[in-house]
Amino acid sequence: MASNTGNPGPSAGRPDSGLSFVPLGWLLFVMAWSVYGLASAWWLVGHSGLPDAVFYFLLGGLAVDIVTILWGLYLLGLALGRSVRFPGHFIVWQTATIVWLLARQAYVLTVPDFIFSARSLGITAIEIGIGLLCIYLLRRGSEAEAVYAKPGTEAPRAFVSVVAALLGVVLGAAVGAVGGLLAGSVIADVAEISCFEGGCGYFAALIGLAGLVVGAIAGGIIAVWLVRRRGRKPVA
Repeated sequence: MASNTGNPGPSAGRPDSGLSFVPLGWLLFVMAWSVYGLASAWWLVGHSGLPDAVFYFLLGGLAVDIVTILWGLYLLGLALGRSVRFPGHFIVWQTATIVWLLARQAYVLTVPDFIFSARSLGITAIEIGIGLLCIYLLRRGSEAEAVYAKPGTEAPRAFVSVVAALLGVVLGAAVGAVGGLLAGSVIADVAEISCFEGGCGYFAALIGLAGLVVGAIAGGIIAVWLVRRRGRKPVA
């Protein structure tokens, strides 16, 4: 009988329903949500009169959002580069995210400056549930490595991807901020937004901030994707 050992087809037990790509979609959603958190929380922090417990809570959320975006860029680089390390690194990231969600919810429930919200508690429970599902889908022995790995090739070093991501983030942020400011100024003129008390300027700054965040994420993703695509070498 002819042997098909040379056929690199799916191994036994390899998921073929597409569920192994759910964690990648979830990662993109969490990064987008972090972008929204950055864009909204910065303006909240600018208001005076916030209690210290709320103020430092918002600052902590901003820091976590920034880490989530940068860490997510690295994970995206692994996924786009078809790295076998993506499942393991994703599980570490998702575990850290769940710990943060639990700590954040415990803080909100114990600090009297916050009001209990069943909606917020429900959203946190859903986030944790989806995170646990993603961990289950990428668990060891699930053959998820076969989905993300590109046979016969070796990805460039992680250090190269990190440097590329940082450069892409800086360049993308600069381009996005300038483009956003210009677009905001044009939109303010066309929409005839009043400049009373700097209204048109605040609007242009808001669009510039959005452009900065979007440009930073897009620049990081593109930079990592290019490096890992061009730097991949055949395995000897």
